Amino acid sequence: MADYLDDLRLAHVLADAADAATTARFKALDLKVETKPDMTPVSEADKAAEELIRGQLQRARPRDAVLGEEYGIEGTGPRRWVIDPIDGTKNYVRGVPVWATLISLMEAGEGGYQPVVGVVSAPALNRRWWAAKGHGAFTGRSLSSATRIHASSVSRLSDASFAYSSLSGWEEQGRLNGFLDLTREVWRTRAYGDFWPYMMVAEGSVDLCAEPELSLWDMAATAIIVTEAGGTFTGLDGRPGPHSGNAAASNGLLHDELLGYLNQRY
Repeated sequence: MADYLDDLRLAHVLADAADAATTARFKALDLKVETKPDMTPVSEADKAAEELIRGQLQRARPRDAVLGEEYGIEGTGPRRWVIDPIDGTKNYVRGVPVWATLISLMEAGEGGYQPVVGVVSAPALNRRWWAAKGHGAFTGRSLSSATRIHASSVSRLSDASFAYSSLSGWEEQGRLNGFLDLTREVWRTRAYGDFWPYMMVAEGSVDLCAEPELSLWDMAATAIIVTEAGGTFTGLDGRPGPHSGNAAASNGLLHDELLGYLNQRY
């Protein structure tokens, strides 16, 4: 079995370069921000970070394909790097420090491409998380300064902490009532949003999180980190991995209950 550790080391190098670029423009008074056709914002820093990562991948892994939020798919083959240069752009452009660069390597296999390496780097929070298939999940500032992380062992909803992004998406999909029923059953709810709740599930400080609408680049890195930490990551349809256009993550013990509530439609 491939150990993917060379790829993980490369992903850290890519994250270091992206961190330097994004941090340099964070809170810049002259930061240029545009609106994409889907009405979401994109900053010059998003584009610059993705270009930087793509350039380094072209030199280090020229045979691998690359899929990024800003510039789409380039290349073909059984290995595909998936990049979100700034997850949390709305936070980034408003000066909120909850944003991160997400880097994943996906490999073709049974059931399609599956993530085998993931790095989530949040320099404004001074945090980084990562995982490689079969090697567990970690947090720290570097491979040599790391702590292994594990999902929680909370087994009752009444003791569980549930994180989410916003209410509007659940309402648009007709899932709001089930979502609200879940919030009434759990011990605590917080709307952290974006990548952060998944990392908290992985390190055991949150037990459940979900979002109703996401893209592959939002989920590929977070999915393998959650699963390598012993948690469960699926779509709302229960399909494992980052392929359903939405996400539900948990410590694994509460996953069926999480999906049950979020799939109520009435």
